[in-house]
Amino acid sequence: MSAQPEFAGKSAIVTGGSQGVGRAVVERLLAGGLERALIVGRDQAKGDAAAADLGDGVSFVSADLSSVEGVEAVLAAADDAFPVPHVLVNAAALSDRGSVWDTDAALWDRLLHTNVRAPGMLITGVAHRLRAAGSPGAVVTIGSVAAHGGSDFLYPYSTSKAALAALTRNAAYTLMRHRIRVNLVQPGWIDTPNEDRVQRELHDAPDDWLERASDRLPFGRLIDPAELARTVCFVASDAAGLMTGAVIDYDQSVRGAGEAPMPPPGQLLWGEPEEARP
Repeated sequence: MSAQPEFAGKSAIVTGGSQGVGRAVVERLLAGGLERALIVGRDQAKGDAAAADLGDGVSFVSADLSSVEGVEAVLAAADDAFPVPHVLVNAAALSDRGSVWDTDAALWDRLLHTNVRAPGMLITGVAHRLRAAGSPGAVVTIGSVAAHGGSDFLYPYSTSKAALAALTRNAAYTLMRHRIRVNLVQPGWIDTPNEDRVQRELHDAPDDWLERASDRLPFGRLIDPAELARTVCFVASDAAGLMTGAVIDYDQSVRGAGEAPMPPPGQLLWGEPEEARP
């Protein structure tokens, strides 16, 4: 007798689910038998197209997660879409650039509200719904290895990602009594269409930037969203057992073990440092 699919009969909320890593996670959840998914993004047309492409049982809600109203809209849409959100994947995030020298209050607010407050509020909302239903559940948040410090142009971004470790551990400790697991996966450099845009628009990357970057990495490539999604979905599944409060680096370097294999994304990768330019 074949085993029941790992997500059979379950429903999930996936922020950032219309593209990149979020979409790869939704595809893997559906392959694992997920019954219904609510994907969250900012672009209505892109989200509707993604939901239609992903198939029956997938719906989309447009929401600005930098606002409280946006988070509340997600939870309201989830209430309309299914009785209980068994899985929450916080994949949406902003990676706007800013350093110690030029990050203003508006940038701090935008990144901290989107990258920290929104996941925290969604965890609270989902936890209340799971507790009311007497159901176990799982939360997986996508962080970043930039939480260890990051490039100089990732001052508020790295700070926001570092905050997710405390958020994860605190929520995990509180919610374990209700069989709600909360974990954090911190990936390194990922090959996504948005990363291509960022490299070209913000770092003046050449057309062959991906090949040049891949040549400098130990595994000869950037992270594939599909392989990251497999790890995220394992952590969200019952196969992970009682694992909770874990902070998992998913990268091709080892913190504290010798020198990093390459500069952080964009830093001194495509040209000379600014102070060396004429």
